[in-house]
Amino acid sequence: MKGLRRRAQVIPTLLAAIALLGSLFACTGESATPGDVPVQIMDSAGVRIVTYEGTPATVAPFHLAPDPRYRHGANAGDYTFQLVNVGRLFPDGGAVVADRENSELVVLSPDGKTHEVLARQGEGPGELIYPYSMFVLGQDSVLVPDNRLSRLTLFVGDSVARITSLPRAAHLGVAGIGLSGELLLKNRYPAVYRTVLEDEWLPGHMSLFDTETGALDTVASYDNWPGVPPGLPINPIRALGEVTVAAGHFVYTRSDRPEVTWRRTDGTVERIVRWRPEPALLTEELLEPVEAYDRMMGRMNYEVSDARLEELVQEGMSWYRAMLGRPMPLFGTPFADADGNVWLPSYRMTYPEEGSPYTVISPAGEWLGQVETPPRFRILDVTGGLVLGVLRDDMDVQSVVVYEVVGG
Repeated sequence: MKGLRRRAQVIPTLLAAIALLGSLFACTGESATPGDVPVQIMDSAGVRIVTYEGTPATVAPFHLAPDPRYRHGANAGDYTFQLVNVGRLFPDGGAVVADRENSELVVLSPDGKTHEVLARQGEGPGELIYPYSMFVLGQDSVLVPDNRLSRLTLFVGDSVARITSLPRAAHLGVAGIGLSGELLLKNRYPAVYRTVLEDEWLPGHMSLFDTETGALDTVASYDNWPGVPPGLPINPIRALGEVTVAAGHFVYTRSDRPEVTWRRTDGTVERIVRWRPEPALLTEELLEPVEAYDRMMGRMNYEVSDARLEELVQEGMSWYRAMLGRPMPLFGTPFADADGNVWLPSYRMTYPEEGSPYTVISPAGEWLGQVETPPRFRILDVTGGLVLGVLRDDMDVQSVVVYEVVGG
């Protein structure tokens, strides 16, 4: 289907597609109305700037099928997932997922009926402790960075093909792979925490890492972590500066700004997309599910009396109430699909990874529209006409689910 192909097909066709879209989508200094919102496109010092005069209410030309292709974790004999944090699809529709709580890497068959544990903590040369991302290089070939072990492991089939050391800096993480095979790194959190004013930000860095030589080259800095409002220990609705990788480019967002910036691997800016949303302010009504969630988590994690639990809940809620009337972040943590489209999840204060509806923007800066997902569903990967994700039931039990993408 158009726009959602397999990874093996992406790189040679994607560059041509971006060039074609760039020529068709707009010309320098011209404006257009592709949907319900006018758009202005300009070239400035070699940077394409696309500005939407509002927030397009476009529905994406593709959607998830009504029923999943398969679901693993809900049937007898399935793997018992505790906390899935990352996952990727293989070209044949199978999947590999990491369970952070179990410290295991699990491979699912293309029909989702069987599974095998590929790696776990404390076993063999391919052991893992905390994988925070992964990258499929081909059928049965997956590259897994591990934060605790500061290394990158390449699994081919059920064997370890290569282990490469990563920079021993826990704040750095592998965000993606460049078009020339270099690793693109970002800050997973600030290198040094320090108190900063509310309108100040701790920096993060975009870097290139050469696995052959061990050279680490910083190419750009960005706003990563915000300051804290006066009188509060934290900002409970803080915006964040995030970096993902799309089609071999760094993609930067700051969730209090309606803007997405694409950077080349040398750090130079290539494209910026902006829009003009209505501000979403924090209200007491929006805090109701947050309070219920905090109370539920407190009962699960704290062995205290009901009275003490209520004190803890209300203390935490006081931080939220101090922010009433302030703008909330515009979106959650972005990610990219195999075609370089950038997905912006809707902002949520509870279960923040479950961000339906998702706004999808193409590599050329075209606003493709919004995609709805089922309730309690968190997307892990989008490629080959499939969407891999995690589905929670009413008891918060997790299953890994694959949906087909329809249309487009």
